[in-house]
Amino acid sequence: MTDSIMSKAATMEIPINSNGDTGTLPEDDSLEQAAKLQWSLDEKDLQQVMVSGPNLNETSIVSGGYGGTAEGIIPTSSIKGSNMHHSSSNSSMAADEATRGVAVEKIETMKKWGLNTYKCTKQMISERFGRGSRTVDLELEAQIEVLRDTKKKYENVLRLARALTNHFYNMVQTQHALGDTFADLSQKSPELRDEFGYNAETQKLLCKNGETLLGAVNFFVSSINTLVNKTMEDTLMTIKMYENARLEFDAYRSDLEELSLGPRDAVAMARIDAAQEQYQVQKDKYERLRSDVIIKLKFLEENKVKVMHKQLLLFHNAISAYFAGNQEQLEQTLKQFNIKLKPPGADKPSWLEEQ
Repeated sequence: MTDSIMSKAATMEIPINSNGDTGTLPEDDSLEQAAKLQWSLDEKDLQQVMVSGPNLNETSIVSGGYGGTAEGIIPTSSIKGSNMHHSSSNSSMAADEATRGVAVEKIETMKKWGLNTYKCTKQMISERFGRGSRTVDLELEAQIEVLRDTKKKYENVLRLARALTNHFYNMVQTQHALGDTFADLSQKSPELRDEFGYNAETQKLLCKNGETLLGAVNFFVSSINTLVNKTMEDTLMTIKMYENARLEFDAYRSDLEELSLGPRDAVAMARIDAAQEQYQVQKDKYERLRSDVIIKLKFLEENKVKVMHKQLLLFHNAISAYFAGNQEQLEQTLKQFNIKLKPPGADKPSWLEEQ
């Protein structure tokens, strides 16, 4: 019926009056009513499809073939929700396990540190009050005491050498200023030109020799500083580690001796075995550091003799040549020890650095 009406409407002629307006036909009302009726039917069908159509959130998966029973239908929404729940629970459980593991590890570390500190403090107090025994290496401890005493004396030499360098630097600067003043006066005083000129040349020569001597003394100070504050200090740090290891070794040794004198039941034997294991660990550490200290003391003594032989010879030759007024010997001393003087003004910052 709808197709016949629409075909009829498509072939119908539309008359036009003299004014260009379309005329009113008797069949127009029937066509318009038929079109409205068809549109309302189509709209109702579309709404029914939209209402009764499948929901994307409730799409079902049929486990069987076409026409299978309803028992094989599994809503996908339930699958999606269960997967999300399991993944979030697994991730939270993994995070909890990791956090718990880190916390347990920190607690165990603090527990071991506290136990070790307690034992070492107990051993230290016992040794101080004369109630505990300590491991003694008389030869090694004598060498350590000699090193500490030597370091104090070398620090005193370093302090005095630096003081000498500062005083001599001030003297050289004064000689330089005095020479410039004499040279200026020789130009402005014609009657004393020669006298001022002689003194200006003398002060400039002394200033030049003084700068050469300062180069030698600065090299001496730098070498002594390296020996005292680096080489000796490194050996003393190893000695400090050795002394701490000795204290820990004696603390665990005393603990093992106390446990050995107690009862021998199952619990006590387990504690003795654990103490024996810790004692062996500390013993190995103590012996290893003791060997390191012996080796470093040997090499330090050889290095100290070699360095000081060279530096003392340099210091003697430079001081003797300067005060003897032997400029040639002073310069030869610096060449002998491969000392290069910095050009004047090399220590001053550039104008860019001063900005």
